[in-house]
Amino acid sequence: MDYLVRFVQLHESFREAELEALAELHGIKADIVDYNQYSPHCVIRLSNETAARLLVHRSILSKGIYELWGRGSTYAELHRDVVRRTAAIWHQYKSSSFKFEVQSYQAKRSLAEQNDLIQSFRYTGFEGPIRLHDPEQTFCIFEDWECGFEEPTRVYLGRLIAPSSRNILDAYTLKKRKYLSTTSMDSELALVTANLAQAAPGKLFYDPFVGTGSFPIACAHFGAISMGSDIDGRAVRGKEGLNIVTNFRQYGLVDKYLDSFIADLTHTPLRVGRILDGIICDPPYGVREGLKVLGSRDGGKKEIVWIDGKAAHLQDRYIPPKKPYGFEAMLDDILEFAAAFLVDGGRLSLWMPTANDEEIELDIPTHACLEVVSICIQPFNKWSRRLLTYRRLCDNDVRYDHSSKQSKKAEGRTADELNSFRKRYFEGFKEPPASPSQGNNHS
Repeated sequence: MDYLVRFVQLHESFREAELEALAELHGIKADIVDYNQYSPHCVIRLSNETAARLLVHRSILSKGIYELWGRGSTYAELHRDVVRRTAAIWHQYKSSSFKFEVQSYQAKRSLAEQNDLIQSFRYTGFEGPIRLHDPEQTFCIFEDWECGFEEPTRVYLGRLIAPSSRNILDAYTLKKRKYLSTTSMDSELALVTANLAQAAPGKLFYDPFVGTGSFPIACAHFGAISMGSDIDGRAVRGKEGLNIVTNFRQYGLVDKYLDSFIADLTHTPLRVGRILDGIICDPPYGVREGLKVLGSRDGGKKEIVWIDGKAAHLQDRYIPPKKPYGFEAMLDDILEFAAAFLVDGGRLSLWMPTANDEEIELDIPTHACLEVVSICIQPFNKWSRRLLTYRRLCDNDVRYDHSSKQSKKAEGRTADELNSFRKRYFEGFKEPPASPSQGNNHS
């Protein structure tokens, strides 16, 4: 049976990936019949109404799902399709209370026009009371308009099956969150990322760059147990009596929070083992300050410093030395970590930046044990960031060959030398100056 998913016209490259992740999570066979990112309407084929409800129940980038009663490029085509698809079931809704809605994308209809469209479906023979609030059935006429056209280019009629979970965004908005930093991930994208990583009850999720806990909170909302770590102890400890636990307590999710600890990914205290169902993170891009990991710049060991008869590195106020770290090296280390800790089928959802410039385009990092599931792009002005989602392969499915390559390691000692994105960011992504040979070419 065909259904219509009404998306929000936002984060277009994420919408299909979210649906596919949720379909796989719930074991639903879903075939996309008609979809393009320039329209908020997606026709999808599902087995039954139960599958439709389950598919959008926790979706963030859709508004709801409708049983498709008809579609066409004109209203004449739509009416013929409605009769063909649904004439045999009109009697089931003959006495039900109902209402009609009209939703026009990229256009606006007057009330009189809307009423005329609604009246054009009177042949369905509904005799129940019209109820604008809490009707038994809600029917919606959807229109796709394109600029410069005097009529819609695509029209649909659907019967509402279920709304999505998009209404939770107000509760999780950062404007109301108690413990924040300048790098806290937007709550909408955090929840979408949790959906792509398939956070769910009975699963254990981990964020190695936890910050103020946006991703663990999103995973916990969907029922997963979550934990995190961060090289910046200030983020984990909090300030002025506020910390990550404060946020979990704010949303009533404390029972889903395992803990957070201070560590960097290359020196994790976790015992190696395939224990994680998901890893979800937005690693630092090294723009405001260069990326660093624990260790000395020269790589040598330092003499132990004693303070009041106790080794300095064992005292609570000790701040360990750090050394510069390359962004590409960090991406490879994240994938290595995921391969070592994810269970079979476990997912890694990783954000990474890229400039809208071929010269600074970062390769998608790959690993023999990880399969790329989806690549979603959030564009800004002169740069964008991608959400990469991977699936951990079963060991029997791993093929160690040259197709699983790691990104090129940057060489150098300074932050700019180790992070080409950072360097171009502060250059304003300007075009590099032409070489003398290019400037003197008069041929």
